[in-house]
Amino acid sequence: MSNAYIDEFPAEARIVRAAFYSSFLALALGGVFGIIQTLHRTDFLRFMDSVDYYTVLTAHGVFLVISFTIFFLVGIFTWAITTSLDRGLEDIRFSWGWYSLMAVGITLTGVAILAGFTDATDISASVLFTFYAPLQAHPMFYLGLVLFVVGTWLAGADWFRSWLAWKAENPDERIPLPTFMVLTTMLMWYIATLGVAVAILAFLLPWSLGWIDTVNPLLTRTLFWFFGHPVVYFWLMPAYMMWYVMLPKISGGKLFSDPLARVVFVLFLVLSVPTGIHHQYLDPGIAEGFKFIAMTNTMFLLLPSLLTAFTVVASMEHGARQRGGEGYLGWLKALPWRDPVFTGMALAGLMFAAAGFSGMINAGMNINYLVHNTFWVVGHFHLTVGTAVALTFMAVTYWFLPQVTGRALWNRSVALGQVVLWFIGMTFMSNAMHRGGLLGIPRRTAEPQYEGFEFEAAVGSVAELDAQIALGGVLLTLSLVLFFANVIGTALNGKSDSLPANGYAETLSGPEDAPLVLDNLKLWTAIAVVLVIFAYTFPLLSIIERGGLFGPEVIPFPLTLESVTTVGIALETAATETVDGATLALVGVIR
Repeated sequence: MSNAYIDEFPAEARIVRAAFYSSFLALALGGVFGIIQTLHRTDFLRFMDSVDYYTVLTAHGVFLVISFTIFFLVGIFTWAITTSLDRGLEDIRFSWGWYSLMAVGITLTGVAILAGFTDATDISASVLFTFYAPLQAHPMFYLGLVLFVVGTWLAGADWFRSWLAWKAENPDERIPLPTFMVLTTMLMWYIATLGVAVAILAFLLPWSLGWIDTVNPLLTRTLFWFFGHPVVYFWLMPAYMMWYVMLPKISGGKLFSDPLARVVFVLFLVLSVPTGIHHQYLDPGIAEGFKFIAMTNTMFLLLPSLLTAFTVVASMEHGARQRGGEGYLGWLKALPWRDPVFTGMALAGLMFAAAGFSGMINAGMNINYLVHNTFWVVGHFHLTVGTAVALTFMAVTYWFLPQVTGRALWNRSVALGQVVLWFIGMTFMSNAMHRGGLLGIPRRTAEPQYEGFEFEAAVGSVAELDAQIALGGVLLTLSLVLFFANVIGTALNGKSDSLPANGYAETLSGPEDAPLVLDNLKLWTAIAVVLVIFAYTFPLLSIIERGGLFGPEVIPFPLTLESVTTVGIALETAATETVDGATLALVGVIR
């Protein structure tokens, strides 16, 4: 008999399974829109109007970076809480409530986006993933996002309830590491989502409903990035958790240091939110001093990533040496490279190291000016959420699906080929995107070429870069086909009694070696709030003082062919004349 998760926690396994399947549906939709926009932008295959490109881009972003990642996260975190505390959720009906709220919310948002493909309705939401003003979506889009985020808040409350019940029964026990990771991540999320909640509820939703006539674009933009950067760590932290608690065990060894893992998650809680203004280095309405503070905070965020690289690689080396690996680098050959779960996570970590280098460019004010509105940023984003997160999630799916379905994985060889193919495809795509960014090729545009102007490459050509991006997109699509073949094949497999046992890696240095202060969640949350107040109070007051709470008069700006032309006119005006608040709002659309 197996002691898989479905055997130990059958009710919770159904929640986890539903979250995973919702995540996979979003991944499928986002993947389809991804290959469409890739082939359109590189001019290899065009079968839609360029205006529809922005609807495709919105769908690709929202379905992948919000729906896919966060549905998978709630599944992983439910598993982590129940297994590490060895107890079920307090009220499974409450758990189904937050899952249902998330499902209804993302459905409303998705319908609002997809309605942009038809002229039969006035519903439209082609506002991209970065949905700040002056772009205006249908109220259904914002309402769906509100319900989705509230669902995640309730999910966090569910996990905190389980921990508090466990703590009442085990007052002298240290917080188990997986539970510690879940709780610190959710505390960061609660703080980060305050910005987007205020932006939607106080400004964007009333504006789209016609209750208020105008909004301050810079204010809504800043409130979005209050949330927009820490949301990256909301996606990354469950991937980090998998690297810490699963990768060492699959490698055949133990986690190098439980205390270091706790320090990493405390640092993410404290430092993730006061950094969002580094996305606004080119915004003229924010003083350079405030941007410098954001840059400093961002540089400190390199520390938890470096600590993770050290701890995870040390844990993998320990496992490899337990398997007979020898030498300075010879131990790498002893790692279980034929295991798709291990290989997928290892390759995702390797890509994340590359993302760290491009991220340092983004974080520095002066260097950022060169790449901010270019394809470079898109390449960086595809290395982080597109590979470090997505590839990790797909790889661990091959372990989780048998755990929550009771069915053996359909084909391990296909799984191994799938994760390697994703790595290769993203290598081609992200390399070309970064190089294209250095040439000044813009992002968020259906056609980057301009009449009478061509980008000149020092090495190769723009056609070669487009070919790399298109090739990468095709390989990624093929990888997704293999992934879904394995998911469907596993779901249709017969029940198995020989599933891998549920559990985590043991530690070389355990929680008893960690200072007690690390488990003081109230202290770290208070420090995080103080840093947020320090980083954002004066910039927000300055923005409101200069532009008003509801800003200058701004015309609602849904994306149409005429509105895209308007942006071009506004940019030409901005180059030669003094720019007023309304024009700045238009210029902000392309950023």
